[in-house]
Amino acid sequence: MRRLPTAMLMSAALALLAPWVAAHAERVKDLAAVAGVRPNQLVGYGIVVGLDGTGDQTSQAPFTVRSILNMLARFGVTLPPNVNPQLKNVAAVTVHADLPPFAKPGQRIDVTVSSIGNAKSLRGGSLIMTPLLGADGEVYAMAQGNLVVSGFGVEGRDGSRIAVNVPSAGRVPSGATVEREVPSDFATAPLVTLNLHTPDFTTATRVASGINALLGPGTAVAQDAVSVHVQAPADPTQRIAFVAQLQDLEIDPGVGPARVIVNSRTGTVVIGSNVRVLPAAVSHGSLAVTITERFDTSQPEAFARGETVVTPRSDIEVAEGAGRMFKFDAGVNLDEIVRAVNQVGAAPGDLVAILQALKEAGALRAELIVI
Repeated sequence: MRRLPTAMLMSAALALLAPWVAAHAERVKDLAAVAGVRPNQLVGYGIVVGLDGTGDQTSQAPFTVRSILNMLARFGVTLPPNVNPQLKNVAAVTVHADLPPFAKPGQRIDVTVSSIGNAKSLRGGSLIMTPLLGADGEVYAMAQGNLVVSGFGVEGRDGSRIAVNVPSAGRVPSGATVEREVPSDFATAPLVTLNLHTPDFTTATRVASGINALLGPGTAVAQDAVSVHVQAPADPTQRIAFVAQLQDLEIDPGVGPARVIVNSRTGTVVIGSNVRVLPAAVSHGSLAVTITERFDTSQPEAFARGETVVTPRSDIEVAEGAGRMFKFDAGVNLDEIVRAVNQVGAAPGDLVAILQALKEAGALRAELIVI
């Protein structure tokens, strides 16, 4: 019988394992973000006009009237001081948007408009030109346009009202024009820093090792569990292709810590796939306690000396349901944990109690987080 060379066998084994390894690898762009390449939040104060009687009640929102008077004054329309216009088709709103990274003047972005007064609906309204400011107080965009409101509300004369979604907020697609570019040192910084979305020392080390294997030793250094510093090309024109090459690099990320997340308000329990349980036996049952209160009245006989006495009596009944016991073997996985718990019919609240008891007993090899 002819025996194949060892090198050929190893090559065949690697070829069989390659699809499995590639299936678990992830691109760097899915694991990390480039430091400094992020959106910037913009906010502004504006006026929505053209509403069908669903605007702010001017008696309860005086700032809306003041805003209208200031706007009219800028256009040369001056009202007497003792005139207080009663408007129903105007609403004061806040306008906010996210300025994408590297946005250039002239580009358009979407804006969200939300009422800050007591307007019932913004449907059919138009946003008047509103400057959008950044955190530094500078104007980076100008917003204006017709609102798109998905919700609506109907109110009857008797006060009954039906609302679908939220009619007091809407969007203006492509409603803002970028007026100023956000300064960035992307083209001049000597390093390109990759920040992991989820801090992990193993993943940071593997990202640095993968970059060094691709571009040469010493190119990348893992600074901590989040940041990986990469030496960038000195020529700014090569940085775009350089970062694109980094982001397309496939890395096998590290396995996160074993965790069990419990939401105490909703009863939601999320168990990680790498949670393990040591040998343990769990008994689950239900206990119902019923307390009945009644009062007995004792009266003396006619013409007898005595007082009426009221005596409270309490009846307590305890009913215990049929408890069932199940056993966890050493190193059971998530599928076996869920199957065992479902067999005894444990509710989410009971599952939380079981997990907490396993953690206290030292049998749960995972971090139990209650949110």
